[in-house]
Amino acid sequence: MTVEILSFDLVVVGAGPAGLCFARALRDSGLRIGLVERLDAATLAAPAYDGREIALTQRSARTLRDLGVWDRLPAADLAPLRTARVLNGLSPDGLDVSPTARGAMELGYLIANHHIRRAAFEEVRDQPNVTLLAGATVSAVTTDSTRGRVTLADGRVLEARLVVAADTRFSETRRAIGIPARHRDFGKTMLVCRMALETPHESIATEWFGHDQTLAVLPLNENRASIVVTLRHIEITALKNLPAEEFEREMQRRFLSRLGRMTLESERFAYPLVGVYPGRFTATRYAAVGDAAVGMHPVTAHGFNLGLVGTDALARLLCAAATDGRDIGAATLLDRYDREHRKATLPLYLATNAVVGLYTTDSPPARFLRGALLGIARRATPVSAVLSGLLMQGSLPDGLPRAPLAGLLPRRAAS
Repeated sequence: MTVEILSFDLVVVGAGPAGLCFARALRDSGLRIGLVERLDAATLAAPAYDGREIALTQRSARTLRDLGVWDRLPAADLAPLRTARVLNGLSPDGLDVSPTARGAMELGYLIANHHIRRAAFEEVRDQPNVTLLAGATVSAVTTDSTRGRVTLADGRVLEARLVVAADTRFSETRRAIGIPARHRDFGKTMLVCRMALETPHESIATEWFGHDQTLAVLPLNENRASIVVTLRHIEITALKNLPAEEFEREMQRRFLSRLGRMTLESERFAYPLVGVYPGRFTATRYAAVGDAAVGMHPVTAHGFNLGLVGTDALARLLCAAATDGRDIGAATLLDRYDREHRKATLPLYLATNAVVGLYTTDSPPARFLRGALLGIARRATPVSAVLSGLLMQGSLPDGLPRAPLAGLLPRRAAS
């Protein structure tokens, strides 16, 4: 039997938001791209709502504008995020973080994940240097010193100078290459849904670390919000299965009626909370981007934002190499990407995990310590400025001590 071999400069596995944005960033590179995705083209063109709302930093918004994706997002569904509020326990006093940059009105924006997926696909589907292989499943991935080979379940073989994985935090491509990853299962599950609120949310994203639960309100337009509840999986299952009216009453009770009457407006979705960080982002003629590179706990809203940081960094290196006629799969280029992205992500990953541990532990010492930390942050203007910068730019400033400040930021639904 004759094996069909397709040749590209690089093969990208995964046409989620990160993979699509990465391919779009290479539009003018002159590189021939094979984009592999297990979903069919119709699903990519019209993805269903999945409950996840993405909190975009100002930096990410600029990146999406540069890529042409921003203008394809429905303006009516882009919600401004003007303030982030953190509450602890039953205390009504919390930490408010607002924009500190001159002239800035918003920390960032909220938009549903499926809108980003659709907009990014629309931008890429007619891109002349991209060949979309939709509805295709990867059965094997191998690389050597000269090329990478991606074998599809239907027998086709894709050859390229570089293979890029963008296939979720549980990347099968990363596993096939043999890169180990640290997985942290937080032992909790997150329920997300949209609800209409009686009390105005005033474009404030609220993260409430209560006793035995974590609650979040992500403000959407028309006084609607994405409601996030984090509990043990068995409790989330019970919540998810409640009749709508009982669920609404239960949410009102859990939020101590602070949001007034809460009316369910969407399906309820549940996502397990697992953080993933690989031992490295690159191997021989291989690189990982998006969640395949870093799977963040959603509490700091950095997942997709860090994904864009990584896709931008790798695309920039590849474009420069292509322009200069250098090897896009060279070890020196991939090593540089690995160093840059590790510097951008590891401090936030470790800090997030540390603070998630503190803010979800209900022992008396932990309650005292997190209350004290919030009190210090409220009184220290430089701390608020750093937190504002984190929300707007999605990274810690150079030279800043890598303290676990990131855990004081609001949550977005998982990426």
